[in-house]
Amino acid sequence: MMSYPKLKNGDGAYHKLTAEEQKLLDIAKYAQDIYYSERYSDDDYEYEYRHVSLPEGLRKYLPQPPRLMKEDEWRGLGVQQSPGWEHYMVHEPEPHVLLFKREKNFQPKHAASIPQPNAR
Repeated sequence: MMSYPKLKNGDGAYHKLTAEEQKLLDIAKYAQDIYYSERYSDDDYEYEYRHVSLPEGLRKYLPQPPRLMKEDEWRGLGVQQSPGWEHYMVHEPEPHVLLFKREKNFQPKHAASIPQPNAR
Protein backbone atom coordinates (compact mmCIF):
# COMPACT_ATOMS: atom_id res chain seq x y z
CA MET A 1 0.00 0.00 0.00
CA MET A 2 1.35 3.41 -0.98
CA SER A 3 1.53 6.08 1.69
CA TYR A 4 1.22 9.76 0.90
CA PRO A 5 3.11 12.56 2.62
CA LYS A 6 1.04 14.23 5.30
CA LEU A 7 1.30 17.51 7.11
CA LYS A 8 0.02 18.36 10.57
CA ASN A 9 -2.35 21.32 10.50
CA GLY A 10 -3.13 23.82 13.25
CA ASP A 11 -5.61 21.61 15.11
CA GLY A 12 -3.20 18.66 15.30
CA ALA A 13 -4.89 16.66 12.55
CA TYR A 14 -3.00 15.48 9.49
CA HIS A 15 -3.92 16.11 5.87
CA LYS A 16 -2.49 14.92 2.59
CA LEU A 17 -0.10 17.47 1.09
CA THR A 18 -1.26 19.35 -1.96
CA ALA A 19 1.04 19.38 -4.98
CA GLU A 20 1.97 23.00 -4.21
CA GLU A 21 2.77 22.20 -0.56
CA GLN A 22 4.98 19.30 -1.65
CA LYS A 23 6.75 21.54 -4.18
CA LEU A 24 7.47 24.17 -1.50
CA LEU A 25 8.84 21.50 0.84
CA ASP A 26 11.03 20.09 -1.94
CA ILE A 27 12.36 23.55 -2.82
CA ALA A 28 13.26 24.16 0.83
CA LYS A 29 14.92 20.74 1.03
CA TYR A 30 16.97 20.96 -2.19
CA ALA A 31 17.63 24.71 -2.61
CA GLN A 32 21.17 24.39 -1.23
CA ASP A 33 21.90 21.75 -3.91
CA ILE A 34 21.15 24.05 -6.86
CA TYR A 35 24.42 24.59 -8.74
CA TYR A 36 25.20 28.08 -10.07
CA SER A 37 28.06 28.40 -12.56
CA GLU A 38 30.41 31.32 -12.65
CA ARG A 39 29.42 34.02 -15.12
CA TYR A 40 31.08 33.99 -18.52
CA SER A 41 30.73 36.27 -21.55
CA ASP A 42 30.66 36.10 -25.33
CA ASP A 43 33.49 37.34 -27.54
CA ASP A 44 31.70 40.61 -28.29
CA TYR A 45 31.09 41.24 -24.58
CA GLU A 46 27.46 41.93 -25.37
CA TYR A 47 26.05 39.31 -22.99
CA GLU A 48 27.11 37.47 -19.89
CA TYR A 49 25.96 33.91 -19.38
CA ARG A 50 25.62 31.34 -16.65
CA HIS A 51 24.06 27.97 -16.23
CA VAL A 52 22.12 26.66 -13.28
CA SER A 53 21.73 22.95 -12.63
CA LEU A 54 18.71 21.73 -10.69
CA PRO A 55 19.18 18.76 -8.34
CA GLU A 56 17.31 15.52 -8.92
CA GLY A 57 14.67 16.39 -6.30
CA LEU A 58 13.51 19.49 -8.22
CA ARG A 59 13.63 18.20 -11.78
CA LYS A 60 10.09 16.84 -11.65
CA TYR A 61 8.83 20.44 -11.48
CA LEU A 62 10.31 21.43 -14.85
CA PRO A 63 7.72 22.05 -17.58
CA GLN A 64 6.99 19.10 -19.85
CA PRO A 65 7.74 19.15 -22.68
CA PRO A 66 10.82 21.28 -21.97
CA ARG A 67 10.43 24.96 -22.91
CA LEU A 68 11.80 28.36 -21.99
CA MET A 69 10.56 29.62 -18.65
CA LYS A 70 9.56 33.10 -17.57
CA GLU A 71 11.31 34.64 -14.59
CA ASP A 72 8.51 33.84 -12.14
CA GLU A 73 8.62 30.18 -13.24
CA TRP A 74 12.35 29.62 -12.69
CA ARG A 75 12.28 31.62 -9.47
CA GLY A 76 9.36 29.38 -8.46
CA LEU A 77 11.75 26.42 -8.69
CA GLY A 78 14.03 27.97 -6.08
CA VAL A 79 16.54 29.58 -8.47
CA GLN A 80 17.91 32.81 -6.96
CA GLN A 81 19.77 35.30 -9.15
CA SER A 82 20.15 39.04 -9.40
CA PRO A 83 17.74 40.85 -11.78
CA GLY A 84 18.02 40.80 -15.56
CA TRP A 85 18.67 37.11 -16.24
CA GLU A 86 16.70 35.50 -19.08
CA HIS A 87 16.24 31.77 -19.58
CA TYR A 88 17.26 31.76 -23.23
CA MET A 89 17.84 28.15 -24.27
CA VAL A 90 16.74 24.62 -23.45
CA HIS A 91 19.55 22.08 -23.76
CA GLU A 92 17.47 19.04 -24.78
CA PRO A 93 19.87 16.34 -23.52
CA GLU A 94 19.91 17.98 -20.08
CA PRO A 95 16.76 20.09 -19.56
CA HIS A 96 17.59 20.35 -15.84
CA VAL A 97 20.54 22.61 -16.80
CA LEU A 98 18.98 26.04 -17.24
CA LEU A 99 20.90 28.39 -19.56
CA PHE A 100 20.68 32.10 -18.77
CA LYS A 101 21.93 35.32 -20.34
CA ARG A 102 21.69 39.03 -19.67
CA GLU A 103 23.15 42.22 -21.06
CA LYS A 104 26.79 42.58 -20.06
CA ASN A 105 26.30 45.95 -18.33
CA PHE A 106 22.84 45.22 -16.96
CA GLN A 107 23.62 45.93 -13.29
CA PRO A 108 25.17 49.40 -13.72
CA LYS A 109 22.52 50.48 -16.27
CA HIS A 110 19.57 49.37 -14.15
CA ALA A 111 20.88 49.49 -10.58
CA ALA A 112 18.67 52.36 -9.41
CA SER A 113 15.45 51.08 -10.94
CA ILE A 114 15.35 47.43 -9.84
CA PRO A 115 14.85 46.16 -6.29
CA GLN A 116 17.39 43.45 -5.38
CA PRO A 117 15.93 40.03 -4.45
CA ASN A 118 18.11 37.37 -2.86
CA ALA A 119 20.88 37.14 -5.42
CA ARG A 120 23.83 34.92 -6.25
